[in-house]
Amino acid sequence: MPTLQTPFLNHIFPTPLVLASGIWGTTVSLLVRAGANGAGAVTAKSCGPVPRAGHVNPSCVAWEHGLINAIGLANPGAEEEVGLLRQAKGELAPLGVPLIASIFAGTAAEFGDVARIVAQARPDFIEVNISCPNVSSEFGEPFAANPQSAAEVTGFVVEAVAPFAIPVIVKLAPNVPSIGRIARAVVEAGADALCAVNTMPGLIIDAESGQTILANRSGGLSGPALKPIALKAVYDARRACPDIPIIGTGGVSTGEDAIEMLMAGATAVGVGSAIYYRGGDTLSLIRDEMIAWMAAHNVPSLEDIRGLAHREPLYTSNPTGAPIPHAH
Repeated sequence: MPTLQTPFLNHIFPTPLVLASGIWGTTVSLLVRAGANGAGAVTAKSCGPVPRAGHVNPSCVAWEHGLINAIGLANPGAEEEVGLLRQAKGELAPLGVPLIASIFAGTAAEFGDVARIVAQARPDFIEVNISCPNVSSEFGEPFAANPQSAAEVTGFVVEAVAPFAIPVIVKLAPNVPSIGRIARAVVEAGADALCAVNTMPGLIIDAESGQTILANRSGGLSGPALKPIALKAVYDARRACPDIPIIGTGGVSTGEDAIEMLMAGATAVGVGSAIYYRGGDTLSLIRDEMIAWMAAHNVPSLEDIRGLAHREPLYTSNPTGAPIPHAH
């Protein structure tokens, strides 16, 4: 029977699937449900220094290739989030899988303040959301846009959580000239792991009215349309940081999608928008599809395929264009 056990820093995830921040991370019961239905780790919704109501509706729209949302980082604030995280870690609602807290802020120093507050709940990891694309009108250019600002935020967070010994995961943006440079910068600043990637900025228009559909006008694209972009981001981040764990996130809807993400170099695989399309059993469905794929391809362990796209290709092309398998 193929095994999905996944080493990730100081933990062993029972599966490589990670509930991504956002879609199910708002309540303890949903985090517990994800952990019981195939997730190897779960991520809570991003929290900031103060409560935010987020953007008005419509704030999330399904289109033919995915979702586009401008939730606007709605959250109860870091102080209130500590209570939710503690409940998720407590005896009344044991997750059974590692818990990732997610944070955002308006300045680099403020990221450190929020991290220090959230660390009181002792999550297993803290994810640093430097890449949310739908609040730039309020916060300015995302910190993920250049290596210097990304590294500065990382440094503040690493310093803030050092007394708690909580590993730091930095979530990168897809719409940058060189994600590899930014990945290296945050790792050099102390990041323990990476998450690649956040949603891609986009905009949709109603042809009948000529108006943008989202109240915020632009939003973040997720779902199937994001998958090729996310695969490229993971591939580039792995090349830049060959020894750093990466959670590959973006457009993963099936077991085969997850396999491809691992082949691109991901250590674990984030799942978010797929729950909208496939329902509450999405994580267990993807898990079972991964096992079936591995069994059909005689792959006993994920280590046999992880990073496969970085190895020597199995095929080359002859002048006629037909693939020629390498000799074994």
